[in-house]
Amino acid sequence: MKFTVPFILLSAALMAGCNSNTVKRDPAYAAVRPVPTQIEERSDGAIFDVRNNIALFEDYRARRVGDILTVRLEEQTDAEKENETTFSKSNNTSIANPTIFGASPQFSLPGQLPLDNTDNNNLAFGFGSELDFEGEGESEQNNLLSGNVSVSVVEVLANGNMVIRGEKVITINQGNEYIRLSGIVSPRDIEADNSVSSVRIADAQIAYVGDGPTNDANVMGWLSRFFASALMPF
Repeated sequence: MKFTVPFILLSAALMAGCNSNTVKRDPAYAAVRPVPTQIEERSDGAIFDVRNNIALFEDYRARRVGDILTVRLEEQTDAEKENETTFSKSNNTSIANPTIFGASPQFSLPGQLPLDNTDNNNLAFGFGSELDFEGEGESEQNNLLSGNVSVSVVEVLANGNMVIRGEKVITINQGNEYIRLSGIVSPRDIEADNSVSSVRIADAQIAYVGDGPTNDANVMGWLSRFFASALMPF
């Protein structure tokens, strides 16, 4: 049996598409590991070392680079927009027969047979235009996102605020669900259980996306997107 090159390429593409469980991690949300500190040898003979002490009165709230923080997703948005546009325009322009050297031009068109041998054509003309447009649009969107995702501290700013980011991947059947989060957290907003609400995160960027056959079934095809785009003249 002979296989042509297009058939082989098509088969390879289909086989590659069947592997939908491949996790596509985003480096922009990767965790940052803390830089290990090197312990210097001491020669003073002291037993106590402040670099290795255990803080008995500190909690487990995130405060350093590499610490883990739990974010409670409590996002809920309701948006509604409605607009209506009506546009109407009319234009009429007329130009009278001009006077040239004291006389108004009168002429016959080529091939015209005047009934009474009178030239009744002149240079006067007029035109008019009318334009009517009416448009109406309505949009309504409701979003709800709840759950928990753990992130890591990637930077501690000069004022004590912490830059956080993280990614959570859930593989279900033949698809993957990605929850990506980044932003800035104030230590005052972190609760005793080392958690913070997502509504308390500044410059928050929360993404909930997926891939696989289920997600592909909800994506509009390229031809349908063309007919629904502004490039469609009708």
